[in-house]
Amino acid sequence: MACQAECESRRRSREYLDGLQLMKQGAEARVYRGKFLGKAAVVKERFPKTYRHPGLDEKLTHRRTAQEGRAILRCRKAGIPAPALYFVDYVSNCIYMEDIEGSAMVRDYVTTVQEKGGNLCHLAEKIGRVLARMHDEDVVHGDLTTSNMLLRPPHQDLDLVLIDFGLSFISALPEDKGVDLYVLEKAFLSTHPNTEDVFSALLNSYSASSKKSAAVIKKLDEVRLRGRKRSMVG
Repeated sequence: MACQAECESRRRSREYLDGLQLMKQGAEARVYRGKFLGKAAVVKERFPKTYRHPGLDEKLTHRRTAQEGRAILRCRKAGIPAPALYFVDYVSNCIYMEDIEGSAMVRDYVTTVQEKGGNLCHLAEKIGRVLARMHDEDVVHGDLTTSNMLLRPPHQDLDLVLIDFGLSFISALPEDKGVDLYVLEKAFLSTHPNTEDVFSALLNSYSASSKKSAAVIKKLDEVRLRGRKRSMVG
């Protein structure tokens, strides 16, 4: 009976997802846009990986789904801007969350401001404050880029929202938080050339806002050194 109910649940979920708009598909998940209980929603579906043993795949997929849901809820509870979480379907490994309608990716906003010769310091300071609060709650995002940050309309108000917690986890270790910032630094400077001063402003804001920043920034410096050594090999 339990197996039959699970199969029926998967079938209903599949029919529902097939009626939504597929936004993108990556190696780990598909992202859809549509309505959920009358609300504008984004649905993230983690699909089976055929190259893994079915039992192991189900265990890993379930764990990643649970970790992502917990990270979003932890952020929301602490007042850190993340999408509202509507529902988590552990049978089909789907997360139903708020669609930030009319939003702009920070990546695109930065590019537009750069083209107009505008100032990005206020945005950098806002990002630094938000990341400081996130790390103080021991949430490590795992994939910080300007594509995983949105601005609610009107965009000039810099109402920031963090998205895509698919690689997130909970950790109090300064090392993990330093790596989080290092990933963002590499992504930021490669996507947005000539913004070293902007990222410096981000780190200054982070340091001023976080209660645990000293140890994290120290680890960031260590991670930078390791990264430079690796890039010189071979």
